[in-house]
Amino acid sequence: MSGPRAPSIAGLPPVIPVFPLAGALLLPRGRLPLNIFEPRYLAMIDDAMRTHRLIGMVQPVNSDQKHPPLYPIGCAGRLTSWNETGDGRLMITLTGLIRFRIDAELKTTTPYRQIEASFEPFSADLQESSDEDCVDRKRLGTSLKSYLKLRNIEADWSSIERAPGEVLINSLAMICPFDVAEKQALLEASCLADRAQLLTALIEMAAAGSGNVEGGPTLQ
Repeated sequence: MSGPRAPSIAGLPPVIPVFPLAGALLLPRGRLPLNIFEPRYLAMIDDAMRTHRLIGMVQPVNSDQKHPPLYPIGCAGRLTSWNETGDGRLMITLTGLIRFRIDAELKTTTPYRQIEASFEPFSADLQESSDEDCVDRKRLGTSLKSYLKLRNIEADWSSIERAPGEVLINSLAMICPFDVAEKQALLEASCLADRAQLLTALIEMAAAGSGNVEGGPTLQ
């Protein structure tokens, strides 16, 4: 999975709009499809298209609040595809570029939220990880099969086996329906090895649970 063209840290804007969405995880070089229909976020997309095309995906700490506080770390994605539907919605794809730390939230007149972002702590995100050995594929594969069977999720195992380590770990982290705190922990993992270990542990714990969820997506 290739990402969008990567600028230098110096080329990133200091202020970006953010889209708080519980459970939605974006990681560098990951692709997140979104269905945009709220007027404030349609305005955000229009404004981003006229400027740097960057949107920050962040998770709210409490999504029940009208203006919830935000987790301090998110991931900036570039708008890499968009399509307007006949009923005024936008179907977009964000391709993850780099994580950021929220330095401050701005008081603005825009209907959407904007923040001052610090990208420097995550400069390594601009380069694909070459640490393939950090993924214990055997252990992950064993627990993943149980996890997917429990949830009636079909998987293209040939694609899973061929996927590079970073693609596999980040794609699973984005797709699997973990809770908000678990998604945030995966986002904040310091490196691919740490994320791989955490992801495997989460899948093992979920696979050890009981019950079954009817239906499910196709993982490919």
